[in-house]
Amino acid sequence: MSEKGAVLVIGVGPGLGVAIARTFAEAGHPVALIGRNAAKLKELAARLLDEGHTAQVYPADAASPAELTSALDAAVAGLGAPEALVYNAAYLRPDSPSAVSAQEWADSLAVNVIGATVAAGRVIPAFRDGHGTVLFTGGGFALAPSPDFASLSVGKAALRAYAQALHAEQLDAGVHVTTVTIRGMITPGDERFDPEAIAAAYLELHRRPQEQWQAEYLYA
Repeated sequence: MSEKGAVLVIGVGPGLGVAIARTFAEAGHPVALIGRNAAKLKELAARLLDEGHTAQVYPADAASPAELTSALDAAVAGLGAPEALVYNAAYLRPDSPSAVSAQEWADSLAVNVIGATVAAGRVIPAFRDGHGTVLFTGGGFALAPSPDFASLSVGKAALRAYAQALHAEQLDAGVHVTTVTIRGMITPGDERFDPEAIAAAYLELHRRPQEQWQAEYLYA
């Protein structure tokens, strides 16, 4: 087992998700790559393994509490007690507030909010020595809702509220809960909004001493 606790990353794709996993892996943490596309996860994990890191794949749909719980349990069993959880999954589609059906609202909230609550509820009790970090990927639409991305705006606003409540609840227990509210377009090659640059902020938040913990980190 690694001297450092595992980091479980939910919502891993070729952009920010894998950048977060790589950043923590480079810092010496074994990482779990969790997402819907098993083939893509294996491809991304192979790159990390080639770089000499410890990375394992656990396919799961964040919208399915049963799948997500099973994947998280398998990751803890395979990599050891976690030190951090990163919830990076999102249901992203253009839509207007008057044209979202009841089922589409439910589908959005299942990924943007409910999956986050399932993950946190499962992982926090498993944290190494009872202490750890929970990092949620937020977005600027939580602060300035968009009529062109209504369900995502509502989902990120709800996630922000949940994270702030969980932060207050877990603070004295030694668990740092925060939302990384990204106020800009993630763009490879951009000095500020390149996935690797944003991922570095996640690691920095995880390393912060308790007196510097905060419920939200505005990345702008």
